[in-house]
Amino acid sequence: MEPLGVGDPVRLGPYRILGVLGAGGMGKVYFGRDNNGRTAAVKVLLPELAHDTHLAQRFLREAHTAQAVTSGGVARVLAADSEDSRPWIATEFLSGPTLDDAIRAYGPFGTDAVRALAASLAATLRDIHAAGLVHRDLKPPNIVLTAAGPRVIDFGIARPEHGMTLTTTGQVPVTPGYGAPEQVLGQRVGPAADVFSLGAVLAYAATGRRTFDGTHVAAVQYEVVHGEPRLDDVPDALRHLITPCLAKDPAHRPTPDQIAGAFAPPPGADRVWRTGPLAKDIARRSAAAERQATLTGGAPGSGPSRRRLLQASLAAGGVLAATGGAGAWWLLREEPRTPNEPGLAISADLLPPSAAKSGKAPEPLWGPLPVAAKPVNGVVATPLSLRDVVMFAAKEGGLAARLTRNGKEKWRLPDVAPAAGLWPLSDHQLAVADVRGALLVINASTGKQQSSRPEADVGRFLAQDDEYLFTMTRSGMLRALDNETHVVRWTAPLPEAAGQGAGPRAAVAGGSLIVFGGDGTVRAFFRQNGEPTWRIKGQARSAIDPLIVQHKTPTTIDYTVILGGRTLTARKEVSGDELWEIAAADAPGEGAGGWGPLMRDGDTLIGANGATLSALSLDGKELPPRGRASRGPLPHSPLTLQGEALWAVEADGQGVSAYSRADGKRLWTWSATSRGPWGMSAVGNRVFLVNGGKLTAMPTVG
Repeated sequence: MEPLGVGDPVRLGPYRILGVLGAGGMGKVYFGRDNNGRTAAVKVLLPELAHDTHLAQRFLREAHTAQAVTSGGVARVLAADSEDSRPWIATEFLSGPTLDDAIRAYGPFGTDAVRALAASLAATLRDIHAAGLVHRDLKPPNIVLTAAGPRVIDFGIARPEHGMTLTTTGQVPVTPGYGAPEQVLGQRVGPAADVFSLGAVLAYAATGRRTFDGTHVAAVQYEVVHGEPRLDDVPDALRHLITPCLAKDPAHRPTPDQIAGAFAPPPGADRVWRTGPLAKDIARRSAAAERQATLTGGAPGSGPSRRRLLQASLAAGGVLAATGGAGAWWLLREEPRTPNEPGLAISADLLPPSAAKSGKAPEPLWGPLPVAAKPVNGVVATPLSLRDVVMFAAKEGGLAARLTRNGKEKWRLPDVAPAAGLWPLSDHQLAVADVRGALLVINASTGKQQSSRPEADVGRFLAQDDEYLFTMTRSGMLRALDNETHVVRWTAPLPEAAGQGAGPRAAVAGGSLIVFGGDGTVRAFFRQNGEPTWRIKGQARSAIDPLIVQHKTPTTIDYTVILGGRTLTARKEVSGDELWEIAAADAPGEGAGGWGPLMRDGDTLIGANGATLSALSLDGKELPPRGRASRGPLPHSPLTLQGEALWAVEADGQGVSAYSRADGKRLWTWSATSRGPWGMSAVGNRVFLVNGGKLTAMPTVG
């Protein structure tokens, strides 16, 4: 907790404001106390946002939504009003960690504790649904563990049953890995969606790992819709109970009443939050909050000094800061509720199909801006967009971020080395390396550093799975870092030639890490220890991104590695044995020949074979050509799909073209007089291009 500053209110309704619990993109949350001594978390909209009538109405709607639920399993709304045209909401102050904080601190719950958690949360969902609502965002950060049991918080995106949660841009707010398939797909959502989320929450509580995961948000959402939940580590006694909750079809999921009955815990199972380390943590937080309320509860004008407040917080061992995180649940969560809130990107409008008929490239959304770094050794760092920003190597050095909607600068980190890569860890965090090789975890929207691992010695980020983040060190070694802590798990030698030129590209699946070296040789390593398993010498002139395709049968999961270069070859992930091969066509330009990296679009593989944009089935059968252009796409440059267009760098580096996703016909070429190399990425119906020291945002066609 921080003391009040200039501009902070001293009273809101019946609550005397005692300190600041935290701040978010929409406003501040204060620690308040009424005349009867009851404490509350009081959320206030920022002054610059209070004039937005729609936002203010939604702000207060949260209070009315939560008040409709009378269950003891939710955080109660105590009052809501407006003070000097600034709306505020007071909720009961919850003293306890969120479920994710508790799991990180004390480890996964035992079987009986998971049963108790399931029964309690199911009963709360039953009450929420009985009020005609669907929570829509049940996840570990929205569950606070108190001495009285779990409490569900945050009704920011709750809606009446069977309503749709769509923004003006058609996006669906959903937390990756916890939102149900129908939420991800933007379909109508009913109570069964909360049951799916509950299943994912219980699997996390039992294992400490998310049941749906991936290297980026889109991959996680794909797994939710099409993949199978990862329940191998869930105890047998719980797995058969959790599995039905995660059914893809909402009609096949149990009801909260059925869950409460199936998970009925034995007597005393709730002792996990009544006795032991977690209970002591909850008690410490509660006592610290009470001390703070007493300390600051004197007569108006006689409050403690800033120094006394800070000393009191420090004396509590940081407990108040953690307590505030639970009590101030509306604003302090990392995943805001809708894409229209500050900190989240709003998608650009798609161009109509008719916009491509003229063959003329559209005007940029913004740019070109002369703000990006020039190529280093012929390589441009690929930009990355997360939340409301696009991040790129800055002209003055280091990493810079600009708002996706208008290109205005938001933050800059001069000590970051973008050449190591910008690696997304979640929808709001990325990993970067500083100039000394330390791994830094950065909040994308704010640019604030959240953790650091100096010993990681990152030279380049390579790949990531659910256990390891793989890198190449500055000295050229292959290294695996723990996914959660980023502690070094193993280091193995990597031939010096693999790091030449632009360096290696990599992918991981099954038991293998596949590294396509800068020397054009492909090497496979056992992912658990870095032992080499197989290799293909001279597959290409330089590194090409490998693609891994998963094949499922009722009893097995196999992986195929697809590699571009002199041929397009498919190999077994475990042994490297060849499954099929397609010869490469001739292509113009030194170093541009052969097959480029493939991308997957549903059940189709798309890639550049020389100057031809080619399509194949997953088993390597060639489909009708997607069209041949006068110059064609550069084979070794990855394709980018956004909207209904495939974006590709031209073979001679002169410009970037958009091709029809349906048939591969060229729609237009932008900046045809420019010369490569190019960096390209896309998100939110925007394509971000870096070339010649300039950053540009382009629209795409729908």
